[in-house]
Amino acid sequence: MTAGSEFPDIQIHIGDRITGSIVLSLAEVATFARLSGDLNPLHCDEQYAAQTRFGGVIVSGPQLTSLMMGLTATYFSRETAMLGLEFTFHFRKAVKAGETVNMIWDIVSAEPKASLQGVLVNLDGKAMVLDQIVLTGKGKVLVMSQL
Repeated sequence: MTAGSEFPDIQIHIGDRITGSIVLSLAEVATFARLSGDLNPLHCDEQYAAQTRFGGVIVSGPQLTSLMMGLTATYFSRETAMLGLEFTFHFRKAVKAGETVNMIWDIVSAEPKASLQGVLVNLDGKAMVLDQIVLTGKGKVLVMSQL
């Protein structure tokens, strides 16, 4: 589906997939945790984290969800303006520093909304390490014409 004649410059296609991949180093995980105020030693203390059931430093939830939301912002703001309206996430498995995280959002619906001067887009998402889902999510964004 395209946004329709009401917003001809906004091209949203149901079924399109937004993807990204990232590997976070120990330093990146620790820096994000510190900057976001998450001083849990699981995110910054290698010796401590190695002795836990995780066996090493893990990525903080806010870092993973920020990357997921950032992926949508980057995708939709290439040719249009975009606002994130709602995101919900469910954590399924910890992600260790150094693991490759594959992030996926599927566009599941798009509805022109004249009162908001754009198109409401609903997304289903997940993040995976190898073949295991580590996070699931849903999102709603508003895509608008460039100002």
